[in-house]
Amino acid sequence: MAKTIHEEPKGRTNAAKPAKLRRTRIALIAHDGKKEELMTFVEGQLPLLQRSRLFATEVTGQLLRERFDLRATLMPSGPSGGDIVIGAMVVRGKLDVVVFLRDPLAAHPHDSDIEALMKVCDTYGITMATNIATAEAIFEPLLSPSHVTRHE
Repeated sequence: MAKTIHEEPKGRTNAAKPAKLRRTRIALIAHDGKKEELMTFVEGQLPLLQRSRLFATEVTGQLLRERFDLRATLMPSGPSGGDIVIGAMVVRGKLDVVVFLRDPLAAHPHDSDIEALMKVCDTYGITMATNIATAEAIFEPLLSPSHVTRHE
């Protein structure tokens, strides 16, 4: 006899499992001319960042560790493919927020990688900040004690 669409598979119950809590997954990237600006931002966001899972390009991640004792999973620098690696994480659903303080007035040899990262964030609906004003607007609700990310 064929199963109906409403029939539960054997061994399963209708009881919903509680969602697992997980830390917000944030990628932090900054061009050389924007690294100090990012560090100032990070200093004001330490409560959130200390309870988040962080990813960063190489030099940015080293600065996070040296200045704030924040541990980030390090990716290669942008010109060495780091932006593409972070883009691949977006595609695989491994990031919640990307903060990329880019220097729009400077030429970068990996501009196509930067555009690709922005495109995948747009395509997959991942929140991305490319300047401090946007980053602050994104982080404000995340700082709320009631904010919890649920793993679905």
